[in-house]
Amino acid sequence: MSARLALATALVATVIGLTPRDALAGPSRIIILRHGEKADAYRLCTVGQMRAAALAAHYLGRGATNSLFAPGQGPEAFLAITLHTLELASPAVASWGQPLMLYSVVPTAGTDKTEFTLALNRRTQEAVRDLMTNPRWNGKTVVMVWEHDHIAHEKLEKEFKGQDVTLRQLLKLDKLEGVPQTWHGSNYDYFWIVDYAAGGDTPSGFRMLKQTFPAPYASVPANDWATPDGLTPASGCKG
Repeated sequence: MSARLALATALVATVIGLTPRDALAGPSRIIILRHGEKADAYRLCTVGQMRAAALAAHYLGRGATNSLFAPGQGPEAFLAITLHTLELASPAVASWGQPLMLYSVVPTAGTDKTEFTLALNRRTQEAVRDLMTNPRWNGKTVVMVWEHDHIAHEKLEKEFKGQDVTLRQLLKLDKLEGVPQTWHGSNYDYFWIVDYAAGGDTPSGFRMLKQTFPAPYASVPANDWATPDGLTPASGCKG
């Protein structure tokens, strides 16, 4: 941050009663993942439900065997946006005794695809604005369970050029090398882990982590990035 920008930030913060650090409030880590495999527009299929339980047991829940949280720490919050993301997050959230923050977009009769996309655009923007400006998140870890096109999707970003509608844009992941331009539709099995240095709003680190599970969840797909998940119509899951 330049000296001029730092001074301006401090002056604005003083006027509205915040400390300079609060004016750049934001989490130190954001864990992003997609919802689980789905049966239809409203619910997860059996595989997706198994993924939700597996994530709580092995990565995101209290006492998880491969916890993504530092020892003795946990998530400050879970954020979700659709019914699918709500269903995936619920087992992990319940294990922490926390509420789930839902920036809700729900499919309804008569709502076409364009209207649904516009609602997802708006709610994604609102979620990130709140996340990066509320002092509550300062230095904390937050989990975002999101709709994959609004995590990263090159075509969507071009369609709404100049509006910043994906997490990739809004969280400034596009400033880093190695961040995929699109979250592939076949992948339900990855985390994007984003780190921020104190006082910064541009990521200082990014890594992708594949979800893998032992029994009784070993059948939950763990396909490599941009490869098929191997599920057939007999699974009851919709692509």
